[in-house]
Amino acid sequence: QVQLVESGGGLVQAGDSLRLSCAASGDVSRYTMAWFRQAPGNNREFIGSIQWDNGWLNYRDSVKDRFFIGIELADNTVYLQINKLMPEDTAVYYCAARMSSSDHYDSWGQGTQVTVSS
Repeated sequence: QVQLVESGGGLVQAGDSLRLSCAASGDVSRYTMAWFRQAPGNNREFIGSIQWDNGWLNYRDSVKDRFFIGIELADNTVYLQINKLMPEDTAVYYCAARMSSSDHYDSWGQGTQVTVSS
């Protein structure tokens, strides 16, 4: 397993942009990194993922126009760029990791709260 620490959440206004970061410790070269979110009263939902070694991306259809995932190799960090934030984006955002050969995300960060005011 790897250790994951998210940062970058906060209170923003609708229409703003925000970048969340997830710092990973350990060798993540064979991992797929993902972002999830959980709004109050809702199940945790998948946003998107990126495979560390080849950059292959996968997004949930409903967010692919505003959400972008990337990697900063120098910092061993995966980020989530969110543009044109909407109140319904309010949620706790989680970073997760799995071995690219596995279907199971077994490493999770503590989550970072994003609150979007209208």
